[in-house]
Amino acid sequence: MAIRWGLTIDCADPARLAEFWVLALGYEPAPPPSGFASWDEWYDRFGVPEDERGLDTIADPDGVGPRLWFQQVPEPKTVKNRLHLDLPVGGGRDKPWRERWPLVTAAAERLIAAGATVVQVHELEGAPDHMVLADPEGNEFCLV
Repeated sequence: MAIRWGLTIDCADPARLAEFWVLALGYEPAPPPSGFASWDEWYDRFGVPEDERGLDTIADPDGVGPRLWFQQVPEPKTVKNRLHLDLPVGGGRDKPWRERWPLVTAAAERLIAAGATVVQVHELEGAPDHMVLADPEGNEFCLV
């Protein structure tokens, strides 16, 4: 049996990063854990201070993808990611380049407007293949 997993992302501003990834992934704010009527009730139960509360957990509205939790930490990101997400916004490499690339660039423009930056555009056989972006806190991900 597979393990249902989630991903924790260390960051300076959990709410800002959660809002960015809601947009990037089509996710939504996660409902409170089972047995709790609200996140505030959960926060109260575990003694989370008021200044650490806010949007920090997002989930796939279809319940298929993993939950993402954004954990506030004091230190900034300092090195390249050893793990990154590939977002097949163009339909993946099975789709012809002429169909896929306009979808990749449209997604990039939308995410750049939300705070992402372009790190690199990779080419394959003389044509753009995928784009590496960084979220508002510098975490790299690919648009394919």
